[in-house]
Amino acid sequence: MKNTSPFLPGLHIQSLRKKPRSSAQVMADEMRYKIEKSLLGLKACFGRFIPEDCLENNATGKHSRHRIFNKETTFWAFFSQIIDADGGCAEVVKKLKTYLDFKGHQPLSASTGSYCKARKKLQETDLVEILEHTAESFLVNDDDQPLAGRRVVVVDGTGLSMPDTPENQAKWPQISSQKIGCGFPTMRLLGCFDLATGAILSHKIGSKKSHELPLLRKQYDTFKKGDIFLGDKGFCSFYDIEQFRKKGVDSVFPLARRIPKTEQTCIKKLGDNDLIIHWNRPAWYKKAPLPKEEWNQLPKIFILRQIKVTVDQPGFRVKNFYIITTLLDPQLYPSRDIAELYYRRWSVELFFRDLKTTTKMDILRCKSPEMIQKELLMYFIAYNAIRHLIYEAAHTHEKDPMRLSYKGALQALRQAEGYFNHAADSLKEIRRLRRNLHDSISTQIIPYRPGRSEPRCLKRRPKSYQLLMRPRHEMTEIKHRSKYRAKAA
Repeated sequence: MKNTSPFLPGLHIQSLRKKPRSSAQVMADEMRYKIEKSLLGLKACFGRFIPEDCLENNATGKHSRHRIFNKETTFWAFFSQIIDADGGCAEVVKKLKTYLDFKGHQPLSASTGSYCKARKKLQETDLVEILEHTAESFLVNDDDQPLAGRRVVVVDGTGLSMPDTPENQAKWPQISSQKIGCGFPTMRLLGCFDLATGAILSHKIGSKKSHELPLLRKQYDTFKKGDIFLGDKGFCSFYDIEQFRKKGVDSVFPLARRIPKTEQTCIKKLGDNDLIIHWNRPAWYKKAPLPKEEWNQLPKIFILRQIKVTVDQPGFRVKNFYIITTLLDPQLYPSRDIAELYYRRWSVELFFRDLKTTTKMDILRCKSPEMIQKELLMYFIAYNAIRHLIYEAAHTHEKDPMRLSYKGALQALRQAEGYFNHAADSLKEIRRLRRNLHDSISTQIIPYRPGRSEPRCLKRRPKSYQLLMRPRHEMTEIKHRSKYRAKAA
């Protein structure tokens, strides 16, 4: 029966209620709700790098109901928190509150409680899947690869600190020489980076006592057949050369813990300071990665290549060193190219600088080990997403991606985020903003300064505060500390 009443046009007379909506209308309303209450600017900029199925609400359990902080909104809010200059929870909540107020929606509380609870509900497995997708989705040309069209994976470790909580101390204890309450938990992180793009491929974490070699062995699956492993002298290991050889991966690293071979003891001389040598299998030891029986099954002899590199650039600490590699063909891999490849190993230190100093990952903020690991994953996801932008801008403007400034790209992104929010409903406007963002990134070119001396020293003196040598409730501050001077020795 048709309702012709002009006063109640939506009333369904048979059931005395509003006319039931179709399933298509319900789905459209839910989609509109999700779109209006998400950080559309970041999604418009980076959504093509992030798999959408990982951000869909779960069928049951955590993140299954449609709320303001649903799974997608929580992820992009966490992403925004990572790239913000402030980096606090309150900052991103205020950003979302301002956006909802601007759109005329129900006001959002300024409290960070709901957002922090939603962050805890994010599944670590989803974040790992997103990180793997951002690392594998780079389309790298062979011409961009550092050596003979092969992917080079550069590896190095670093240290991080975090809030002093009992949970963090139990997982990553502080230095034993420090008193309780006077230090911070310390983490050891080992990362594998693609040298052509700067993207982080995988990582493993441990305590401050964790050596880098065991952390590397947990990441063997990161390497593919045809890759080249590039590391410092801490990775000079007979066992690891064999494991990489089984996977079809070549190795390049400096000589350590062995005496260099000479022309009299080498197998063949390829050129000046370029020798084919052999390594004998070392004797089994108690801390070996394999039992004695399995260790004795390793090859007795390795055929390797030893290249002596002379450093004639003033300001360098080392005057000469030796490179050991499994790249034996001097025609395909000239000694000069291998030396230049190892010279580029320093790029991994710059990648960590971009993460720790520029993106402020040096001191983590979360107070539980579970959230610390999620925070790390979000840092790496945001870092890889920005590396995607840099790589796109480099190819669009025919630049070297390693010469474009990561900090410049992050600054350009921070300024463009608000404009992406306003233009989220217009695909044409989003494309225009992307082009402008690429143009801005491409202009931030790092000067080429080979051999530049960059000593690890601080020019700006810190303030003359006391060091916390006792717990806070026992510490007494010295009055007029600025008038005291250390006596001469």
